[in-house]
Amino acid sequence: MDAFSEELMGFVQKDNQVEASKDPVPEIHLPWLSQHIQSTGSHGQKGTNFAQTTSICLNFIQEALLKHQWQRASEFLQCYLQTLEDINSQKRQMAPEIIWKLGSTILYNHPKSNVETFSAFADRMKNIGVQNYLKISLQHALYLLHNGMVEDAYRNLNQAESWRYGEMSASQEKLIKLIQAYRGLLDYYTWSKKRTEVSSFDMDGFATNAATQDMHSYFRQASVNLHEIIKIPGVWDTFVKSYVEMLEFYGDQDGARQVLTDYAYDNNFPSNPNAHIYLYKFLKKEKAPEDKLISVLKILHQIVPSHKIMLEFHMLLKKSNKEEHHKLGLEVLLAILDFSGCTENITAWSYLAKYLKQIIKGKHREWVQEGWSSRKDWWPTFHFSYYLAKKNWKENRILALKKAFTSGILLGKGCKYFMYVSKQGHKIREKSIKTMKKFVMKHNILDSEEH
Repeated sequence: MDAFSEELMGFVQKDNQVEASKDPVPEIHLPWLSQHIQSTGSHGQKGTNFAQTTSICLNFIQEALLKHQWQRASEFLQCYLQTLEDINSQKRQMAPEIIWKLGSTILYNHPKSNVETFSAFADRMKNIGVQNYLKISLQHALYLLHNGMVEDAYRNLNQAESWRYGEMSASQEKLIKLIQAYRGLLDYYTWSKKRTEVSSFDMDGFATNAATQDMHSYFRQASVNLHEIIKIPGVWDTFVKSYVEMLEFYGDQDGARQVLTDYAYDNNFPSNPNAHIYLYKFLKKEKAPEDKLISVLKILHQIVPSHKIMLEFHMLLKKSNKEEHHKLGLEVLLAILDFSGCTENITAWSYLAKYLKQIIKGKHREWVQEGWSSRKDWWPTFHFSYYLAKKNWKENRILALKKAFTSGILLGKGCKYFMYVSKQGHKIREKSIKTMKKFVMKHNILDSEEH
């Protein structure tokens, strides 16, 4: 280990020794870039030692970050600034981005950090490694927004949008569009505030007209940038919702519907359940035909079969005149209950118990057998164990009764869950137990057997 590495290790040992005597929240000490430590060498063995030193230092920073030792991490970062003069050109080019990520993380979390310190660090880093200027500007703006400084964030985005350095690369063009999109989002925010003001306060005709014109100018600014970003494949939920809200406000229902339709069905976009949820809620509000609602929710069912809207989907399918929809209605309920987060969803179990009775009376027992065939090996343990019977009966008797009915239909009256709930229900003279047992005896899918 070279002299600098030994000195660094010595500093760490000293830092650990005095940790207990330090003020619980020490003063922040993030280095300014003009004061960074000079390289220990630039050729041969010195260059190798330099690389080893910075690597060790980076490991110490990462360890400190994982342990939330923000002050310690900031002190090591001072040493790590040497990488700005690394003899390896690739590492030297990567250094500004790494330093920014480390420094911004420290400043975001350090108990004695503040907006001024973060902003000063961001402004310095923007001018070191110009390829990071746009990315840092955007992250800086988001930090300002997090701290409620909307006007400062907007000004920051404006400056970044007008920034140019040499020939614009494809990645920089995407960042510019993203910056414009966030500026559009802030224009939407201002538009929304203006809309509230116009509708909430009594103003004379002239004042109302002026406020309305002002509001509309923000709409135009926001719509241009939001419209551009949502044409690029990606997940743009917040941008889409904001844009659609404005279009709806101005009565452009066709435009809003088209935006949501494109967002949901464009194959160039990543699979996104929210896109289908937004479209479904919009169409539902428009009182669209049920077949159209069903077609949207079919896709959502494939992506997220456990989503709470699937209960609405089941009801839509149940009301349909098509037999294929009735069969799908059973699969939708079974799929919801395949997921651990839905095991005690009393609405889903109530729907399933009622629907099983309806299906069996309607002489479609084969639908139940088909849905059960892929679940018979694991649902008994997952849903219908003796332990769960005792637990459900103690915590929610209605849930236990619905599950007992379902278990009796699927597994027969010998199912442990069914037997336990039937016995407890008989003790307290639960009226529905007798009816449940009678139906199960007549209509269970399997022969009676112990499970």
